[in-house]
Amino acid sequence: MLKKPESNEYAPYYEKYVSSIPEGDLLQILDEQMRETMNLVKDLKEDQAQFRYAPEKWTIKEVIGHITDTERIMSYRMLCIGRGEKAELPGYDDNQYVKNGKFNRFSIRELSAQMSQVRQNTIALLKSLDDEALLRRGNANGTEVTARAIAYIIAGHEHHHRTLIKERYMGAESYGRVNG
Repeated sequence: MLKKPESNEYAPYYEKYVSSIPEGDLLQILDEQMRETMNLVKDLKEDQAQFRYAPEKWTIKEVIGHITDTERIMSYRMLCIGRGEKAELPGYDDNQYVKNGKFNRFSIRELSAQMSQVRQNTIALLKSLDDEALLRRGNANGTEVTARAIAYIIAGHEHHHRTLIKERYMGAESYGRVNG
């Protein structure tokens, strides 16, 4: 079973993500997370999925798109590092990705399906990495990281944003006034 990474396996910025994931079978946690997120958004009407809790904040659709894009990027990093890549992997500007992703043009169902498919691919990749690969170190966005840490960062990032959807979006007083 995959153990949680040590704090020297990732940048301090990611501590909030890694520490939010409980001990246990990470593959099972990733699978359960996806079911929880799909259950959270499956009954959203399109106008609810377009909700933003503040004027400059992303819509729920944009948050789902962001989670998916970030997982794609992090899975790529996990693959590269797990396979022994020595080149520095680039960072990315998440606000620019959301802007250029134009996620609001997709239905919430389409975005959910993409997210689920990406998660299934992440799980398949993680299953393919042995202990040696998971402990390999590489450089992403200017910091050293292990493939194992990236797997936990993926889980923690999704957990973080699902919590925001529940609390800041669906928990907003104005969300209740969305027609749905």
